Amino acid sequence: MPQPTGAELAAVRERRERLRETYLHAKADRSPTAARGIHHAAFVCRDVEETIRFYQGLLGFPLVELVENRDYAGSSHFFFDLGNRTLLGFFDFPGHHHEPYAETIGALQHLAISVDAEHFAAAKAMLEREGIEYLGPDRGADDSLYFRDPNGMGLELYCETLGTFEGTELL
Repeated sequence: MPQPTGAELAAVRERRERLRETYLHAKADRSPTAARGIHHAAFVCRDVEETIRFYQGLLGFPLVELVENRDYAGSSHFFFDLGNRTLLGFFDFPGHHHEPYAETIGALQHLAISVDAEHFAAAKAMLEREGIEYLGPDRGADDSLYFRDPNGMGLELYCETLGTFEGTELL
């Protein structure tokens, strides 16, 4: 993907700094959020069983529900436990043709899932054992593994506590 350079890069950085100055408030000055957290994120999958085998069998996220989608006859709606009372949901849509995953406006760039050091090491070993391509932790992000699920969705396993980014407590 082409990246900005020269004057274009300087303008992008200048705009980001203006946005920070305008909208980013110190922790003590922020209003409390109106949300309780993410109940679930829902994504479309190509194959229900393949998705279950990947998330439950390989990543260790237990399947906690599998029902028919109330909005589309024959479609499955299912959930995995991501910890901290958060769910990861998927739908399939039998009969629909779906284009391959594309990183574009409105699409998910990646989903970062917090894991402890033990599960991080186990996941890295699993990715290697299964021949699943990944980036990290060798690219300067010692606490991140980036890879794609069977549907092409970008995932990051992040060995960082919730509410913290690069060692800085944001919440």
